[in-house]
Amino acid sequence: MKVFCERFKDLRLENNLTYVKLAEILKVSNNTVKRWELGERLPNAENIYNIALYFKVSADYLLGLEN
Repeated sequence: MKVFCERFKDLRLENNLTYVKLAEILKVSNNTVKRWELGERLPNAENIYNIALYFKVSADYLLGLEN
């Protein structure tokens, strides 16, 4: 879980996105984005897919299964 949180936050910051803008893109609440980054919640499979698609990374990368 820690790996996802760190990579998700890094991708958001590298792309100069706010919680609000990324939430809009992913069609979730900005509070949801914040909770994902803080490790309070994990995204479901559909959201992981959408995150990977948007940032052009693999789901395995997001989940820490590859570098």
